[in-house]
Amino acid sequence: MKLTILGFYGGYPAHEIGTSSYLIQSNGFNLLLDCGSGAMLSLEQKLNPLNLDAVVLSHYHQDHIADVGVLQYDWQINGDEVSKALPIYGPKIDQEAFSKLTWADATVGVGYTNGEVVEIGPFVFEFIETIHPVPAYAMKITESATGKVFVFTADTAYDEKLNTISQNADLLMTDTNFFNDKVGKKWHMTAGESGRFARINHVKRLLLTHLPAMGSHELLKQQAELEAGEDVTVLLAEKYLKVIL
Repeated sequence: MKLTILGFYGGYPAHEIGTSSYLIQSNGFNLLLDCGSGAMLSLEQKLNPLNLDAVVLSHYHQDHIADVGVLQYDWQINGDEVSKALPIYGPKIDQEAFSKLTWADATVGVGYTNGEVVEIGPFVFEFIETIHPVPAYAMKITESATGKVFVFTADTAYDEKLNTISQNADLLMTDTNFFNDKVGKKWHMTAGESGRFARINHVKRLLLTHLPAMGSHELLKQQAELEAGEDVTVLLAEKYLKVIL
């Protein structure tokens, strides 16, 4: 399994880098995880969007779905090059947003629910709802052929409920939108919380994403490392960073 980061900022694009979007590949299968602002421009540098086999959306906030519409246009306008509609998986609890994932002769929405386990190509996805203002879902992604486990927290406040899918993960990618000095209501994790979550769950590698546009990302990494301990390798999201599992 190979993960390529296309965009990693939370809220809005900055510094010529887009918001949450990740390409996951295995044995010729290409899956786009979230499709935030700027996703299409970044994806086109690595893969023809018509070669996607599936898209999975964690929730319907714009920094995770802003480029879904232009992806649908691409498939609609150039769809003669492919013989099927592109499946886009999304939470079906929000019927209004979910209905927009189906675009005639281009894409088809496939709904998932909390606790559901879904096979998508060479991967098995397990979805679990997070703590966020709208329904959002963390994912345990297991590569069937190797048993490698990649966990994506999606957007969430610190939530011990996610321990159930995160134990001993080969790679944990966490929503790390705040520095440790964040006060008040938190719908995302701090760097220290990401590090502590990784340590408690004995993960091998921690990848910090959904990063703030302001402040030092190196400081963010240092704060996570202090809590993660020596047994966890901490990585910072970077545009086009590749992680092999």
